[in-house]
Amino acid sequence: MLVNRPFEEGDLFKRVQGKSLPSWAAEIDCTSWGQFFLKYILAHPAVTCVIPGTSKVKHLLDNLGAGIGQLPDEPTRKQMIATING
Repeated sequence: MLVNRPFEEGDLFKRVQGKSLPSWAAEIDCTSWGQFFLKYILAHPAVTCVIPGTSKVKHLLDNLGAGIGQLPDEPTRKQMIATING
């Protein structure tokens, strides 16, 4: 499955605006909300490719960080959902 524009036109960032990245995100090698969202998607077994559109090099470099280190397991993915919906 190909996921294009996974940030929902920025809506995901609006949901976490003003919130700090949870400390446990470091356990999956996450340093930003962008990486948090991308790692969630990348860890889904059906996903083979994610295309986050950006015109900013800063965002491109940050997005690349999602492909480095640990990906979340299923319990962590549920915790990620709870964090976003909380």
